[in-house]
Amino acid sequence: MEQEDVRRALSTVMDPELGLDIVSLGLVYRIDCAAGSIDFDLTMTTPACPLGEHIRDEAEQAVAKAFPKARVRANLVWSPPWDARRLSDDAKAALGW
Repeated sequence: MEQEDVRRALSTVMDPELGLDIVSLGLVYRIDCAAGSIDFDLTMTTPACPLGEHIRDEAEQAVAKAFPKARVRANLVWSPPWDARRLSDDAKAALGW
């Protein structure tokens, strides 16, 4: 399991309010793959996001589905705070930026 494989699995998780995947939105901060485990950090565009836990759970499930033998843990973090510079070029275009 490589970070890019995990990133691919995470790109299937959509932010339901924006309709874009969490990777393109720049919400995935860290991916650590080691000896049968995958840990990753993600954030939301704002700490007030009511869907944070839901998106975290969906992300964890997407990675667990892609790597059924791995122990998967998703961490919701707030530091550093997300900002629009983390958006991919495709996300910027989709949002009209």
